[in-house]
Amino acid sequence: MNRAVKRIAPFLALGVLLLLGGVLTGCAAKSEGASSNSSSKVIRIGYQKNDPFMILKERGTLEKRLKPMGMKVEWNEFQDGPAMLEALNAGSIDVGRTGNSPPIFAISAGSDLVFIAAGKSKYEGSGILVKDNSSIKTLADLKGKKVGFSKGSSSHYLIIKALKKAGLKYSDITPAFLNPGDARVAFEKGDIDAWVVWDPFTADAENSIGCHLLVNGKGITTDRDFFVVNPDYAKKNKKLLRIVMDEVQKSSDWTNTHQEEAAKMIASIIKIDESSMLKAIQRRVYGVDPLTSDIMNEEQDIADMFYDMKILPNKINVKDRVLNVYH
Repeated sequence: MNRAVKRIAPFLALGVLLLLGGVLTGCAAKSEGASSNSSSKVIRIGYQKNDPFMILKERGTLEKRLKPMGMKVEWNEFQDGPAMLEALNAGSIDVGRTGNSPPIFAISAGSDLVFIAAGKSKYEGSGILVKDNSSIKTLADLKGKKVGFSKGSSSHYLIIKALKKAGLKYSDITPAFLNPGDARVAFEKGDIDAWVVWDPFTADAENSIGCHLLVNGKGITTDRDFFVVNPDYAKKNKKLLRIVMDEVQKSSDWTNTHQEEAAKMIASIIKIDESSMLKAIQRRVYGVDPLTSDIMNEEQDIADMFYDMKILPNKINVKDRVLNVYH
């Protein structure tokens, strides 16, 4: 009997170890599954100053809408679109809102982002700023001047189109690639002759440092917003994204009808003068538009222009990047 026990003892021990290993593996799997499930309960949104997502963030209505679903929202602020799309491509955010040009450069660089909606045109608050005492009186006067703007941004497109309208070439200016914060400093110091930017940076500069818009985007660009997402995330979370865009529209409607209240709210957050913020709000309409053929044709024109000028290294087709989350 003792010999029999001795013979089977190693196998019993092995069985216990295998059983224990299975239990531990099962626990680890459950723990990992819980962690994965927990991470999927957070939607990470990228936003910029004075964009529809920022207003949605401050209103807090998305969090209320998602709470019954056990969802939370993580907000991430960026100075410009290119930086935001780098984060989207790296998987640091799930959805973002940016101008018309950054998605084009991101796609060219290998991003697999998709467009899910567009914003309203906001050309009035985007343009080329010059000092009130500047010798630059017309677009033609930009020849030979140093112009600051964010590379790969909507301002990059605007300056090229504006120069073309005046019969100038991109090579007729000296570009200074600066994000809005650095460009503001350079503009005030006189290190750049003109600054191409968007609201609320435009409005704040107009109201505080003795400058004006040489031209805005009228007749040059519609300067639309675009809401972009990682395609895998979009396909798995269509219902969630529909809710997000619905709340964006609701907060946009509120902003359009409560301009002074919205200006006070946003100005206190981004630390600019309330009158500047109101000015920025009053010269645009907030809202969401579907991705119509006209909107995407314009986006394709922007991509083609950058490619033809050899600023974009490869030709892309933005129409292939439209994803309808409503079906």
